[in-house]
Amino acid sequence: MKRFSVLSLVVLSAVSAYAQEKPAGAAAPAPEEVRIRALEEQVRTLAEEVALLRGELKTMRDAKQADPATGGHLLLASTRIEPGVLPSSTSSTAAPTAAPDPNPAAPAAQLAQTQTYGGATSNAKLLNPDISLIGDFIGTAGRNTVSPSRSLELHESEVGLQAIIDPYARADAFISFGETGVNVEEGYVTFTSLPAGLLLRVGKMRAEFGKVNTIHNHALPFIDRPLVTNNLVGGEDGIDDAGISLSRFLPAPKNWFLQGTAQVFRGDSSDVFTASRRQDASVVGHLRLYRDLGESTNIDLGASYARGHNTAGVGTAFHPENFLTNLYSADATLRWKPLRRSIYHSFLLRNEFFWSARDQLSPLNVFQTQHAFGLYSDSEYRVNRRWTVGGRFDRSGRATNASLTDTGFSGILTYWPSEFSQIRGQYRYGHLWDVPNDRFTNANEFLFQFLFVMGAHGAHPF
Repeated sequence: MKRFSVLSLVVLSAVSAYAQEKPAGAAAPAPEEVRIRALEEQVRTLAEEVALLRGELKTMRDAKQADPATGGHLLLASTRIEPGVLPSSTSSTAAPTAAPDPNPAAPAAQLAQTQTYGGATSNAKLLNPDISLIGDFIGTAGRNTVSPSRSLELHESEVGLQAIIDPYARADAFISFGETGVNVEEGYVTFTSLPAGLLLRVGKMRAEFGKVNTIHNHALPFIDRPLVTNNLVGGEDGIDDAGISLSRFLPAPKNWFLQGTAQVFRGDSSDVFTASRRQDASVVGHLRLYRDLGESTNIDLGASYARGHNTAGVGTAFHPENFLTNLYSADATLRWKPLRRSIYHSFLLRNEFFWSARDQLSPLNVFQTQHAFGLYSDSEYRVNRRWTVGGRFDRSGRATNASLTDTGFSGILTYWPSEFSQIRGQYRYGHLWDVPNDRFTNANEFLFQFLFVMGAHGAHPF
């Protein structure tokens, strides 16, 4: 009621002032534009006074909320109150027409409150990185004499630590805990504010070689990795090494996104590259071309190259530094993901092709180069919010013997209880070369997987 009384007094005083401004005994009314101008001036004055009253009322409410136990009259500062600073002048909240008290009481203590975030403990948390844990439990049933897996295992527990270091850099670390030990899967710092639009990454990281090599196990749309990854690109770990990566956006035709990446690694990546000397570094180059075909559809193209030393010449009469492995890759991904229905329906089709040229010795102890080829084709369709179906076709030669070609296919079904967990089943068939028995054999297996996520885990490149 007090607020409405003050507003009524302001309006009545303005109207009275306007009425007094009209000259008495005027023979004719003032011109139209003069009256409009006077009304505009009065409206502007009223708006300023109403804004002032609203500000004082808001300050009074904030002061009452800060100390609800006062219950008495609160004095409002006529100027902005800074945290921890008392204002130099105050004004009472009484009506403007009230006469001043000849014997004013002592003014109430001013209230100044600083902003807090739950105390010292919560403030300390602001400096902590984002921490997450991802569990990957896998079970296998069926027959596979070439590359058998355990019946049940906690395949991987990945701990992620991610934080912004300062406005110029961020850090990411992913530590993998398995039944066989602990491994730093990735740990690197990224400098995002370099000249000429360059992006620098330093540490241990997955190489930008193709698509599947850059993806962590828990982010794959299938339980296992394609045959071509195992045969030509080092298996589960792939090309993952300590090194330096430099990337930049490049000029491209209209509506195309082009990125180039150049990387130098120490030269130790599973059984793909092995450095026997300090200068046996490996190099990786990658070009990525991306374009939106519409609101819901995009295409992603890539080409990769990797070069490093292998162990074929170690312990022979030849110079080990002359034995190299050259890898080439091309990938194409088509995505359909409607913006308004992406959690219910989506489709992905990906094809990736690999070529391997590995220097080694023939059975007759003659220097030769094995040229092997491999590919996989994967598709995935989200039926509704909970269910996803997919399939994959595999075909790959072997790096050390290109004439031996493994083939296979898989059917995958995934259930999503929520965005933080997955339950997946996969049927896998393989026509694989059995080295001990020197013949091809068939593998028929059923795999199931339970994935769960705890904490804030940043998205991986898609």
